[in-house]
Amino acid sequence: MNRRTFVHTGFLSVCAVPFLKINAYPTSFQSKPGWLLEWIKIHDQQLPKFETFKVTDTGNKYFGGYMDDVEIPNPHSTGSFVLKACMLMSCPESIYYQSKDVLKNVEEAANAMLRFQHSDGTIDLLATNFHSTPDTAFILENMVPAYKFLKQSQTKGSEKALSSLQSFLKNAGEALIVGGIHTPNHRWVVSAALTKLNELFPDKRYTNRINQWLAEHIDLDPDGQYTEKSTNSYSPIVNRSLIIMARGLGKPELLEPVLKNLEMTLYYVHPNGEVVTEASNRQDKGTIGNMYKYYYCYRFMAIQKNNGEMAAMCRQIEKTSTKEQLAGYLDYFLEDPSLWRELPADKPLPTSYTKAFPYSGVVRIRRGNWDTTILSKNTGWLTFHKGNAVLQAMRVAASFFGKGQFQSENIEKEDNVWILKNHLEGPYYQPLDKDKISADGDLDKMPRTLRKQSEIQKLDTTIKIQETNNGIEVEIDMAGTEGVPVTLELIFRTGGTFAGVSSHPVNPKAYLFAGQSGSYSAGGDTIHFSSGRIEHKNIQLRGALPALDAPTVYITGFTPFKHTIRLS
Repeated sequence: MNRRTFVHTGFLSVCAVPFLKINAYPTSFQSKPGWLLEWIKIHDQQLPKFETFKVTDTGNKYFGGYMDDVEIPNPHSTGSFVLKACMLMSCPESIYYQSKDVLKNVEEAANAMLRFQHSDGTIDLLATNFHSTPDTAFILENMVPAYKFLKQSQTKGSEKALSSLQSFLKNAGEALIVGGIHTPNHRWVVSAALTKLNELFPDKRYTNRINQWLAEHIDLDPDGQYTEKSTNSYSPIVNRSLIIMARGLGKPELLEPVLKNLEMTLYYVHPNGEVVTEASNRQDKGTIGNMYKYYYCYRFMAIQKNNGEMAAMCRQIEKTSTKEQLAGYLDYFLEDPSLWRELPADKPLPTSYTKAFPYSGVVRIRRGNWDTTILSKNTGWLTFHKGNAVLQAMRVAASFFGKGQFQSENIEKEDNVWILKNHLEGPYYQPLDKDKISADGDLDKMPRTLRKQSEIQKLDTTIKIQETNNGIEVEIDMAGTEGVPVTLELIFRTGGTFAGVSSHPVNPKAYLFAGQSGSYSAGGDTIHFSSGRIEHKNIQLRGALPALDAPTVYITGFTPFKHTIRLS
């Protein structure tokens, strides 16, 4: 369960994916599909909003740059402006096509970017990272296409801006060929940035550095998931980076991990189009997000592989995302006109399945409009979605020696039952043996591990989950030391209404469930739950995690605690 297998890209079949050439950039108005023209209009509407954040004081070091919403000039806001402006200046369909006014702002912003840049070629992410190679690579996702778009626009008088942008890019390249990283995805972000630089300014040092990172192999496990399991953030970033490298380096084998990850992710989609995030190892854990960040990758693979499932996912993403979200990747689609082609015919997406992902500690069950996720190594060990009604997490804790918050190391299966387990012990400690006592009485020299244990209390928790006709049944059994308070939480998403529960006397977001049936309704969908039990009103046990800022239904009791709750 805990072993990871890494994909050695050298063993992947080069013949599995056709070699992909970089297409020439067309400027013909008629060649762009209608949806792409809509995206250009969206960016036309967004560009003027940057004006509020521009640094206009000529005495400011960062004159011409752009601030964030807390009025700090920074390279990321400035780079975002540069990309959007250059992209629109290159589009004949844009109202800013070859605009001299926009060019002036770009020239000033490009000069500001050079002032943001350190002598070693790096920039700062002011929220956390300084002299950061990875953040320099991330910002090149904007700056490289910006340079290309401006050059292709053939805007008169653009020489100074192009020169400044080129200096920024080449300085950044010097950082990327020697700089270090923090996290697994940074390797591929840096390598993708170097790939883009190498396309503009071929340099053997760029490809040598890329090969150093590639020698570590792509960190894809047999489930099809990357190390960080970051479905709402870094997985789509890794996929985009690998596609860039596959195309730019002539390494089609790098598309294989992308395809495997996208195939896995088909089973990580809730009925309302959101992506499962609870298994992530990064800051997106438990966040709410739809699939728009994957759109480019699914469209790319759908067209390159003539894959109907990928095409169907694209069409689903179009329905569950805003046009503004999709238009955020306009630069990718302008750079690769092959993506303008019609998608292949749909092949049905998986909507009824039971699928285990043991390397990720995830079991997914979906039946049409409802689904559930079972998780190991997670205090929120179960979620249940039914359309727009969402049970964000189920948690259970006992006030057992300050460590009674339940989570399971593994997920086991017996017949059609999924089982989570946990064993806890709460010992007391005897006086030290004479030969273990420090003469100076310093307890740091007499750790508790030297003491003999006695009166050891034990608590065993077993949770069994199985599918019913229209939902799931969860049986919780906590046994061992008797009389231990237990609290079970059903944590729902904000915005719905309850029936069959009573308000907690103190906490306005807490509800007590003592009856036989209850429900939670949101957006026209309803989750039904049964049955309840209230033996005490302590909803914040010592040693349990703090209550989440969300409407939560509580069931309480004492050990031995055996209770079954059904969700439908």
